[in-house]
Amino acid sequence: MKPLILPASKHKPSPKPSGDSRRLVIIGANGAGKTRFTDAMCANPENNTFRLNAIDALYAVSPLDAEHNAIDSMVADSVIPEAEKRRPQCRLERLLSLLMSDELVNLLDYKIARHAGESAAFPTTTRLDRVLELWKAIFPGSNMLVNSGKIRFSRRDSDDIYRAYRLSDGERVVLYYAAAVLYAPKDANIVVDSPEMFLHPTTMQNLWNRIEELRPDCRMVYVTHDLDFASTRLDAEVLWVRSYDAGQKCWDYDIMPRGAVTPDIYAAIVGERKPVLFVEGDVVHSIDYRLYSLIFKEYTVKPLGSCERVIEATRTFNTLSDFHHLTAMGIVDRDRRDDREIEYLRSRNINVPAVAEIENMFLLPEVVAAVAEACGRDAATVVQAVRTYILGEFKHMANAQALEHTRHRVKRLVEYRIDGKFNNINALQQHLASLADELNPRAIYEGLCREFRGYISQGDYLSVLRVFNYKPMLADCGVAALCGIANKDRYIRLALRLLRGDDERARRIRMAVLRALDIEDTKPRSATVQTSTAQTPTPRDAGSRGTTSRNNDGAAALTTKKHKK
Repeated sequence: MKPLILPASKHKPSPKPSGDSRRLVIIGANGAGKTRFTDAMCANPENNTFRLNAIDALYAVSPLDAEHNAIDSMVADSVIPEAEKRRPQCRLERLLSLLMSDELVNLLDYKIARHAGESAAFPTTTRLDRVLELWKAIFPGSNMLVNSGKIRFSRRDSDDIYRAYRLSDGERVVLYYAAAVLYAPKDANIVVDSPEMFLHPTTMQNLWNRIEELRPDCRMVYVTHDLDFASTRLDAEVLWVRSYDAGQKCWDYDIMPRGAVTPDIYAAIVGERKPVLFVEGDVVHSIDYRLYSLIFKEYTVKPLGSCERVIEATRTFNTLSDFHHLTAMGIVDRDRRDDREIEYLRSRNINVPAVAEIENMFLLPEVVAAVAEACGRDAATVVQAVRTYILGEFKHMANAQALEHTRHRVKRLVEYRIDGKFNNINALQQHLASLADELNPRAIYEGLCREFRGYISQGDYLSVLRVFNYKPMLADCGVAALCGIANKDRYIRLALRLLRGDDERARRIRMAVLRALDIEDTKPRSATVQTSTAQTPTPRDAGSRGTTSRNNDGAAALTTKKHKK
């Protein structure tokens, strides 16, 4: 297939899609110039484009225009009665008439050939047949019928037979796309505007996969801003339209690597001009999002749910930095990660705080003190009471916590070791048999027990917050009651409300959280990209934290420091 000839680009040389790709997704924010870009691409006759637009097809009622529209041209040349042609119709109605016209022509050609004594095969699979098959696959509860030379519909649980105008918008758009692609020229570039329009998410992927199968000779070009749809076109090339320069009549656009654009990445880059911070949780319920949005005001904070999604989105986003000129970092819970795992994540701009869970941020002495003061309580008394309770609880649960940490580390080590390459099954079996001795879980467990007992004997409260994974702790320690607050949720809300301020308490809370993240400065800067990774991690988040900055507008920079044991 010939490569697409794209409109003028501000970049020299212009980006070019590969000639072998059968899928191209054009994305961009509203107002970026996608429609003008598509118009310019379709205006080039060498591109052999065939454009589909669901809104026009379903709702634009106009007289036949044989000059400017391929489907209307086919209708003009068909055997449809002239009176029917002249009647104002939407394009879907014309398509259905065209399907029946083709069916009639196929049967007439067969009949004439047989009467003339010529050898002729019966037309077994027509365009109408292929539409019927697709309809059955997408809507198994609905029947598409040919009745007295007209296309009609019915439900399998009803005797009612009705015309296409009584179908839902989603059903009509499926009918339109299925029929229209069959009339595209051979080796055409089929350009689909807003392919997600009117379609239910559960239908969308199945429909377009089947439509692509109908025309394997054609390239599908989808123009969309819908995240869900873009993610369904696996292995598609993605053309990202950033902006249009009306004076120069050119566009700022790039071709992105296949499979690189996920909904998370797309949502982060389209329309954003600030560095991005990916965090766990969601917008509604996530403590992570509420807290870090107040700490990192210069960033666009995007919650992604799981830590795995945060890690992958941060990695992919920064890999694509040449396309969007932004930078991203991530923050994931500590979750019993060891020093090697933490340093690995940090080398990829994923921050791991010096507390076991996000809830532990609200047990930092500075945070407790600020909330206690705001409630008119003696801060030192409240902090000491919380400290005493948590150290006592950790003492009772230290062995159980050490066991959970051991289980996590062994699990990670096993995953890492088994991920290696083996020449044969014997080598794999031998490797697995030796794992127990190599891993030595007892030694890990006993070492952790000694480490945890040291924290208890020294009264090392901050170290306990770093390793103590126990979600009920914020509620059980009684910090809310000590401050005169009804429950831990209201305690968190008050801490966040204080953080929104611009006074001394807000500053102390903010600095406490930043210290736990080992970050001194969150302000975006203009600088050269620098990344340095610690060579010798120590048990307490030691080592040099990587600083990341970019010399483009809106890029991120984190100034970090070394931990001291």
